[in-house]
Amino acid sequence: MELGFAGEVWHWRGPAPWYFVTVPDPESAALESASTLVTYGWGMIPVHARIGATAWTTALWPKDGRYVVPLKAAIRRAERIDLGDVVQVGLTVDL
Repeated sequence: MELGFAGEVWHWRGPAPWYFVTVPDPESAALESASTLVTYGWGMIPVHARIGATAWTTALWPKDGRYVVPLKAAIRRAERIDLGDVVQVGLTVDL
């Protein structure tokens, strides 16, 4: 399964601060329908992600009925991504 979307980068300021991009509703619904085939627990979905020329392996986190893509500092630095930027994200889920 391959998905692409644009989303705004936001920051969660919890005890372990992190940056994310939220997967839009239609793509989240498609991921939810495939989740039982690929999740390894807690609703996490392993994916290959791409932004610009940077690709990495990560897991999507369920949040508020959708999924979020975590953005490590190395990804943000490589692609010069800042808080509030709108980025084009590509996801590949191995079913």
